[in-house]
Amino acid sequence: MSELIKEKNQLVFECETGNYHTFCPISCVSWLYQKIEDSFFLVIGTKTCGYFLQNALGVMIFAEPRYAMAELEESDISAQLNDYKELKRLCLQIKQDRNPSVIVWIGTCTTEIIKMDLEGMAPLLEAELGIPIVVARANGLDYAFTQGEDTVLSAMAQKCPDSPVSLGDFSARAGTQSVPARGQSPLRDQRSPGGGLHPCDPQSPEGLKGPTNAHNPLSEKNKPLSPLFNAKKNSKLVLFGSLPNNVATQLSLELKRQGINITGWLPGQKYVDLPSLGKNTYVCGINPFLSRTATTLIRRKNCQLIVAPFPIGPDGTRAWVEKICETFGLVPQNLEERESKIWEGLEDYLKYVRGKSVFFMGDNLLEISLARFLIRCGMIVYEIGIPYMDRRFQAAELKLLEKTCQKMNVPFPRIVEKPDNYYQIQRIRELQPDLVITGMAHANPLEARGITTKWSVEFTFAQIHGFTNSREILELVTRPLRRNQNLKSFNNFGEKLVKVEKNF
Repeated sequence: MSELIKEKNQLVFECETGNYHTFCPISCVSWLYQKIEDSFFLVIGTKTCGYFLQNALGVMIFAEPRYAMAELEESDISAQLNDYKELKRLCLQIKQDRNPSVIVWIGTCTTEIIKMDLEGMAPLLEAELGIPIVVARANGLDYAFTQGEDTVLSAMAQKCPDSPVSLGDFSARAGTQSVPARGQSPLRDQRSPGGGLHPCDPQSPEGLKGPTNAHNPLSEKNKPLSPLFNAKKNSKLVLFGSLPNNVATQLSLELKRQGINITGWLPGQKYVDLPSLGKNTYVCGINPFLSRTATTLIRRKNCQLIVAPFPIGPDGTRAWVEKICETFGLVPQNLEERESKIWEGLEDYLKYVRGKSVFFMGDNLLEISLARFLIRCGMIVYEIGIPYMDRRFQAAELKLLEKTCQKMNVPFPRIVEKPDNYYQIQRIRELQPDLVITGMAHANPLEARGITTKWSVEFTFAQIHGFTNSREILELVTRPLRRNQNLKSFNNFGEKLVKVEKNF
């Protein structure tokens, strides 16, 4: 604790080279096939992959949900069979039985090891079958299982149609643009993808440019914050990240209250509804593990990234909405009052967590956002373990974490990337936190040593985004704390009962 207080005025970043105990990224199939209703996911792997999906998803593959296994056998691995013919046979069967709008091939560790050319085969099969095929290598080489979604969305973003550029817009800008070189299209972005600051950097000049194209996401309700409003009123807003439909609707309504209409989601309910992307498109993520998708949207689709905190907790949701409003030159309306009402409604949970300490071992890349919210709730966070962190993509979230620690007057937590579990357990024994949020591999051993735990995977599948779902986070966090309190009360009652019986 003394070391934490010593580092109170700054975030401490460390990097260890520890073991990774996490789900395989192919588990992203479990929520993506439900989100994209006209899709079919084909996982290309071994029996081990099939057993994992069958156990983790709780649905028998033989029950024929909208995903399946293309099982690799010894003859496939030894190159005795023709991969193209086998995949063609399977995809023809999928088309005949299900007729999906898109087939998503999920590569695994085995396809990486045997160098299976999925990207080379997919365009040929697309042409033969007439169905789009998206190739995503969601294998165990990633740091966390949530990065499987990042891989799929990154591949799907490249399938999004390009936004058309009207000649009127080009004529209006012609006076401020340089003459293109011979053989180069005047409508193409002339910016070198490797030049200057990375667009994910909050100091990048890309964030200051105002696109001038066709769709208008802004209503006339709110007064413009600055002259940027005129430059950006024709821009589009696309949000990326997979959420349940009701949560996506809630976030859309929050922005609509501020006069901002969302052009589309990546992914949407239907693959055929993929949003068009281009220079006039602003994109904003809703989950901290989507850095690869953000990079693809910037480099391949020339979109402009809004680097904002993530809408987890009332404070994060307010900062997320404010950043989007600022980008479009609007003054946020009634956000402070809305956040205050949400905090008032959480009071019955806050009494359980105030003054308590928590330790994140690291599992799903949601750790920074959850830690920031719990600090705002009155908890002390000793350490934030995280398997991988893109500091550029999470720059706004880290800044909000610092601001929250200063506001609550608590020590800044140590942030450990790729934590070593052996050293973490030693630190847990020393610090004795009230709660450890950890992966399933460590929960039971820690409980056996008298340490209260909570599975981090539960936060992945729970509805935790937006103002109204903040209760769900605290419900999960306080459940083991309330259980301990009830057990303690029960034990005290039992001791009193024994004393009464002895007196008789």
